[in-house]
Amino acid sequence: MVVPITKLRSDDPNLEFPKYMTPGSAGMDIAANVAFTEVLGPFGRALIPTGLAIALPENYEAQIRPRSGLALRNGLTVLNSPGTIDSDYRDEIKVLLINLGSEKFEIHNGDRIAQMVICPVTRVSWEEVGSLDSTERDGGFGHTGSRGTGPPR
Repeated sequence: MVVPITKLRSDDPNLEFPKYMTPGSAGMDIAANVAFTEVLGPFGRALIPTGLAIALPENYEAQIRPRSGLALRNGLTVLNSPGTIDSDYRDEIKVLLINLGSEKFEIHNGDRIAQMVICPVTRVSWEEVGSLDSTERDGGFGHTGSRGTGPPR
């Protein structure tokens, strides 16, 4: 699939398109496009621009997800994970980051801050019914293992 993309700040020669870092990567790394270093203290959050806009085809979305290494080492994550870019959104992609770590974290221009995964979207319509068919499952959160049928707790 080919997706139209545009650089919103063409004066930045280092601005790169999101890219897959290995042949088996599901997500493309996406980078910050900031004029000045952004500093996130512990529990600080910021909306980080990327300098890019895309035009996804109908029935697709782009999910913005954390980078696992940043999450593990620094506690940096995407606050509304996964963030969704709808097919009709044409403005700048921005990433809502939060620092859940105990140390400040600096974001520099060009730093890879998140991953973008392109996914199909299924549209549904609702059919109201009087009752739903039953299953063997009993309960919600944490209940799949209560009868020895799921993973151990």
